[in-house]
Parts: sequence; structure tokens; C-alpha cells
Amino acid sequence: MVEDTRLTDAELEQLDQTVWESAPVESASFEEAVAFHEGLPEHKRFADVLESADRVLTQPRAGVPRLDDQIDLLQTLTDEGDADLLPTTIDSYTRDNAYEKAQAGLEQSRETGENELNGFPAVNHGVDGCRRLIEAVDAPVQVRHGTPDARLLAAVTLAGGFQSFEGGPITYNLPYTSKYELAETIEYWQYVDRLSGAYTERGVPINREPFGPLTGTLVPPSVAIAICIIEGLLAATQGVRSVTLGYGQVGNLVQDVAAIRAMEQLGTEYLPEEVTVTTVFHQWMGGFPRDEARANGVIALGAATAAVVEPDKIITKSPQEARGVPTAAANAAGLRTTGQVLQMLSEQSVDLEGVDREQDLIERSVRSLLDAVFDAGDGDVARGTVEAFEQGLLDVPFPPSEAADGDVLPARDDDGRVRLLKFGNLAVDSEVKQIHDARLETRATTENRRPSFRMVADDVSAISDGRLVGRPGDD
Repeated sequence: MVEDTRLTDAELEQLDQTVWESAPVESASFEEAVAFHEGLPEHKRFADVLESADRVLTQPRAGVPRLDDQIDLLQTLTDEGDADLLPTTIDSYTRDNAYEKAQAGLEQSRETGENELNGFPAVNHGVDGCRRLIEAVDAPVQVRHGTPDARLLAAVTLAGGFQSFEGGPITYNLPYTSKYELAETIEYWQYVDRLSGAYTERGVPINREPFGPLTGTLVPPSVAIAICIIEGLLAATQGVRSVTLGYGQVGNLVQDVAAIRAMEQLGTEYLPEEVTVTTVFHQWMGGFPRDEARANGVIALGAATAAVVEPDKIITKSPQEARGVPTAAANAAGLRTTGQVLQMLSEQSVDLEGVDREQDLIERSVRSLLDAVFDAGDGDVARGTVEAFEQGLLDVPFPPSEAADGDVLPARDDDGRVRLLKFGNLAVDSEVKQIHDARLETRATTENRRPSFRMVADDVSAISDGRLVGRPGDD
């Protein structure tokens, strides 16, 4: 059974050799990699920039196959979108560890001049390619991907100068694949986190960011926050000292503000004192309206939420989300829309009724879920996480992975806040369940129908159809 214990130096060295043996590119020595990081200017050091910021920083998603095009894309996002932090989004083949297919797609992209991959194949570009990218752009860059087994990707990109690495053993397993057991991915990510910890111990702090949106569809805030804190705890065990807890917008302003505040409070409380905790708010991850004007409305609501609650950074969206991968211009436009709203609200004080009550409900639920994990593992977070998911004490809606029951069912209440219509075996107390039930009954009375899966289906498509709550008869 997997355990939440720090890998020894000898274990890390042995794993490192094994990981690099599978690489289609040349390896790089750890000492050489540390030296490269040490040579980077302060404004490219991700954790330092994020943790010292006095305002909400903006960061988009973006990745194309060819190196020069990726550099051009990132420069466009800083020059035309005023992005504070930059991404490098990894292609799907790399996420599946299919490096030969990624290489074929990269070569085809070079031949045709078209983007034959949906992201940047960092492993195939190798350490030297990654360093060229880091040197060419003028802001800190993060690896954003979706890889359950991210060991080689982490080895290459951290050696290549990236100083922030997204994802984790739960958040990049359950929402993405049915291929891996949870215990298996926890072991894989222990290497990622211990490698990050090794850089940190040499004076190169690597920022780690659990993927808060999870399945991206009506995820209850308490579930997302509990899972992110678990991944933060697992990373801290391996020596990570910079953790950014993530949360995906659900669309109700009060609930989103309460959730970010709860996540910040609980993250600081549960993670070790030596860990610096920051927060990231993801703009809406569900279906977007196809009409770009309406899509900009969704983006603006996310920006307004961030302006009120002030997370450390916000992941922006573009008005072309419904059409697939956005153009660089559209991506920059989404950044500007977000930046405009943030600036307009930055000097305004906004008080929202009900935030404290909602935050209390979220915090109470998160504590209950974390207690169940600690109890299931007799204090060991790794063992407890596996056991909690096996028993359904911890669960996520709509998972492709069999490692989660998927027995919880979310729906919006009459105000558009995400509640649970079905709890499965989720470890929350009866009073919390009664609150969720009562709020959904109120909506059912308003709509003259019974609480049912029809509500869930209506809510999934509501925002792309121009509403927040999926009401009967909506077009």
C-alpha cells in the first residue's frame, strides 16, 4: 500500500535514472539544471513573482507544437494581452506518454506549417528546447498539462527551466483517465513532488498547483478544496514549499467568493507552516456560449468574482472557447477583458450578503471530508485518500476513472449555487445534507417539478445557453 513518506535521496536518484531511461531525448544533470535556474532573472522566477504580487495576476492557457510558434504565442500574450504569468499547455499524446506519436505530430507540424498537435510536446523538444523557450519570453512560465504519469514531463521541463508544474495524483487522474489506479498515480507524483522538493532545497523553489476544477462540471466547492489540500499535503511531505490551491468558478458570485476564502483559510490551516500557500481561480470550465459577445459576459463575471475575492492569480478564458483551441488574438482578448474588469473593480469595496454563511458551510464540509481521509488512513494521507475513494467517503461527479465511485450528483439551487442532489457515501454530516436538500426543494417548488436528474442535465448546458440555472422551458 502506498504511504505518505518522503522519498530518500537514494530512492529519488534511482527513480530519476529509471525515468530518464525512457526519455526520447538526452538527459540533463541535476547540477547543470540548478545552475540554469540560478541564472534566470528575478522576474522569471515563478514562485517569487506569484507570492510577492500585490494584485491578482492573470494567466491564460496556450500551447502549440513548434518551438518558435510557442515562443511567438507567449510573446503575443504578454505584449497584446498583458499576461502576468505564462503557460505552456502540453499536447494530448504527451499526456498519454505516447512520445513517438507526439514526435510524429511535431514533424508533421513542421512539414505542413499547421498545428497538428493540440499543445506543446515538451518532452520531444527536450531540455534544450525548453530552455530556449524560457530564455526567449519575459515572464515566468508554468507547465499545464493533464498527465496522470507526469514523471518524464516533470524531469524534462524542470531541468529545462520551468519553475511551476500543475496537477497531481488525484486531479490529473480521476477527471482524465480510467487507465490508472489511484495508488499508482500517487506513487508517480511522489517522484514529481520529491524532484520539485530537491530543486527547492537547492534554492530553486518549484511551485506546485493542484488542478482545482477537477471534472469541470458542477463540482461542489467542498470536494474540490478537500482534494486540493490533500495534494498540497502530499507535495509538502516531499519537500515542496510553494503550493497554489486551485478552484474552478461555478458561476454564483456568493458561492465562488466564499469558496476562495474558505480555500485560503483552510489551506493555511492544514498545510505545514513552512509552505507558502497561494490561490488560483479558474474562469468557467464548462460549456461556453458560441456567440463571442455572450462568451465575454461569462469571462467578465469570472473577472468580477476575482476582483471581489482577490485570489493570487486567475486563469483566463477566451471568447472562442466553444469553438475549440482559441487563436492567439482571441486568447489575448480574453486577458484584456479580464484585466479591464479587475482594474475597474480594484479600488471598489464590494460586500456580498450571505458569503459568511456559505463559507461556513463549505469549511464545515471540507473538514468532514478531510477527517474521513485521516481516519481511513490512520493519519497517513496517501493511504487514507485511497481508502476514502474506495469507500466513497470522498468522491467527484462525472469521473471517467473507476478509482472514484462517481456516486455524487450535483445540481444548482434556486440561486445557482452548486448543491448535491445525491450524496452517495460522501463523508458529510446529516445537517449539511439537510441544507443541500432544502435548497434543492426550494428550487423544485419554484419550477413546479421534483428534484431529479433532469435538473442536473439542464444545469450542465445552462451557461452555454445563456443562463446560470437550467430552468424548464429554457431555449
